[in-house]
Amino acid sequence: MEQWKNRVAIVTGASSGIGAAIAKDLAKAGMITIGLARRVEKVEALKKDLPPNLQGNLHAVKCDVSKEEEIVRVFSDIDAKFNGIDVLINNAGIIRYTKLIKADNSIPIREVVDTNILGPVFCTREAYKSMEKHGRNSHVVHINSIVGHHISFDPQFEVNMYPPSKFAVTAITEVHRQEFIRSKHHIKVTSVSPGAVRTEILPEDVLKRFPDMPLLEPADVSQSIIHILSTPPHVQIHELTIKPFGEQF
Repeated sequence: MEQWKNRVAIVTGASSGIGAAIAKDLAKAGMITIGLARRVEKVEALKKDLPPNLQGNLHAVKCDVSKEEEIVRVFSDIDAKFNGIDVLINNAGIIRYTKLIKADNSIPIREVVDTNILGPVFCTREAYKSMEKHGRNSHVVHINSIVGHHISFDPQFEVNMYPPSKFAVTAITEVHRQEFIRSKHHIKVTSVSPGAVRTEILPEDVLKRFPDMPLLEPADVSQSIIHILSTPPHVQIHELTIKPFGEQF
């Protein structure tokens, strides 16, 4: 991680779970880390988990990535204040309960699309503006899911818009890879697809129904992000799948 020391990273959805773990680990690794979240006070609270000499590496910024105008404003402010954006971790994601065929389901469906699909697209677009301007080696990481490659849950849980949103992330990652190559800038992109992780996003009814289900911890995913970022310039990990040992789907 020496190549990223004192460089600037943005982590979306940094208030809890995987995003919080990544924000703390990047700050510990010496990166100037900006944690974006709607619950910005929770990002501020993460500083207490850092050594005193590293707490200044973590900055909390309020941003709802389902709102394009907020993304544009916040990323522009970060670029100006911190002299560029070098790493973007698109972690923010939500689950909403609904069937695709259910009447009057437009609100939960649009919330998932706006956060899980358009959020990473617009965040990457705005980060790229900074990356292109400053011309430094950069990296974009999309936090995907195993359900972004195959549907492996019981549809009765009615999170039925979540897998399509993650399948979109899989496709978006490949499109970004090709666009970055054509841009002639040294910008890597990686999709990270965890299995079940112990976070707020995991439905309570799933945990109740499968109390012995193997789970990853947020720190497990975060350490894989550190590995991805630590690769030499000629190595690009395009897709990384992480499952807890014993996961059967």
